[in-house]
Amino acid sequence: MTALFMTRRTTLQIALTMAVAAPFGAGTKGHAQGAQSMRIRISFNDQSMTAALDDNPSARDFASMLPLHDLSIDNYANNEKIAYLPRKLTEEGSGPFGDERPGDLCYYAPWGNLALFHAGYHWSRGLIRLGRIDGGFAPLLTRGAFPLQIDLIG
Repeated sequence: MTALFMTRRTTLQIALTMAVAAPFGAGTKGHAQGAQSMRIRISFNDQSMTAALDDNPSARDFASMLPLHDLSIDNYANNEKIAYLPRKLTEEGSGPFGDERPGDLCYYAPWGNLALFHAGYHWSRGLIRLGRIDGGFAPLLTRGAFPLQIDLIG
């Protein structure tokens, strides 16, 4: 009877662990669902930032392109800097996401560009979150166009 009780207890513990962990590792839409195992360095104007990439098809496709050293970053609107990628990324598994905030690293599929947000924004059709910038994003506030490098660091 004790062995059966332990088996049921172990099964329940495994089920509870999977239920709690599923929102953080399953799915492909939204930041909280990504595992954030890939890390990148974004460098321009003698400044650097690091970011954690979400675990979604678009972010993995982006990571497969790295390193990128021949890009240019420039201002767009009053809330983001953009950089055009050498090719379009997959849009598999994309869709609306919430919790938009400054520091988000996104891909805008219709134009094929990265969007690095330094002020508030709202999701729009074609926008796919790739990850979030760690800590501060002060370099994004520097106005102007600059050569851009993006490297995979882990």
